[in-house]
Amino acid sequence: MAAQMMGSQFPLVPMVKVKGLNSQATTHQIRVLAGTPRSSRMASMNTPTSKSAPSWIWGAIIPLLFALKPMYSYFRPGPLTSADLMESSGEGLKVAYQGFPGAYSEAAAKKAYPNCQTVPCEHFDTAFQAVQNWIVDRAVLPLENTLGGSIHRNYDLLLRHELHIVGEVRLAVRHCLLANRGVKIGNLRNVISHPQALAQCEHTLTELGIEHRQAVDDTAGAAKLVAEQMLQDTGAVASSLAAELYGLDILAENIQDEKVNVTRFMMLAREPIIPRVDKPFKTSIVFSLEEGPGQLFKALAVFALREINLTKYVDVKIESRPHKKRPFRVADDAFSTRVKYFDYLFYVDLEASMADPKTQNALRNLEEFATFLRVLGSYPTDVSEA
Repeated sequence: MAAQMMGSQFPLVPMVKVKGLNSQATTHQIRVLAGTPRSSRMASMNTPTSKSAPSWIWGAIIPLLFALKPMYSYFRPGPLTSADLMESSGEGLKVAYQGFPGAYSEAAAKKAYPNCQTVPCEHFDTAFQAVQNWIVDRAVLPLENTLGGSIHRNYDLLLRHELHIVGEVRLAVRHCLLANRGVKIGNLRNVISHPQALAQCEHTLTELGIEHRQAVDDTAGAAKLVAEQMLQDTGAVASSLAAELYGLDILAENIQDEKVNVTRFMMLAREPIIPRVDKPFKTSIVFSLEEGPGQLFKALAVFALREINLTKYVDVKIESRPHKKRPFRVADDAFSTRVKYFDYLFYVDLEASMADPKTQNALRNLEEFATFLRVLGSYPTDVSEA
């Protein structure tokens, strides 16, 4: 399916809120689904970018970069290879993540690209915009958790932006109870953290005698708040890295109620990866169907008949996603967004590579009756230890 990037009028300033400056990024588009009735094509165009700068002055220079954006013109690189993504140390790459320094997303970014320069972003959408506008090279963002389920906001943003999933990384989430130096568990009356982190530690926190919980936007942000305000009766649920960064004591480790707590993160880039068949690959797609009996069965049958396994199946229903009275904006082939109306959206991960002819044939078959179909990415499976 068509895959391309768009310009945006909302610049990124990590952890700083500023008004956007109008800008328009040009790009080329590449057909990810080989052999579709619409022939494959690629057109290279000039694309603005920004030069590197130390992370401590990002907030100061980024508005200037957007103001000067039309003055820059660089040739756009071609599609990435799997070697570029999975064997690279990340040297010289800027990688965006959502949250404060010390967030689990930063740990995932470092696992994916050990030597990268991480760039914190206040919101998920800001990280998408950062990649799209050439402020950073990649973004690493959560997609699903074994306890909390799917992060639907990021599924929505995948449709809204023309970026590509080029890899995945699995990270074991090990929550810790943090407090200021000298504070004991018995002194704590409150605990703050991200709502999912609090939910994942509910039973353990109750056993520790901490009844009052308050939700904040980010686990690392909770640790930062406790440290900056020198709170003596409030702890934070966050990572051991956050404790180290903000000078907090770890009062208890691995406090999640379920010890197997793994978050799957997606690695996003402006260019799609060149798929291969000599190693395990996944292909992520999203599609919509006409209403009617047997439509979903028919859609899933195109994979079953070709013995393509589904590793994930998420159905997005009318009650929680766009419907005919509430339009949803998706990226199109003209470097802009357009409004579409969906009764249902289905997100599926396939245990298959786009380089495999049977995958291409299955999607070509699905395209015949799907009202909407998009390949979000075809990328190597993370087979490492979480």
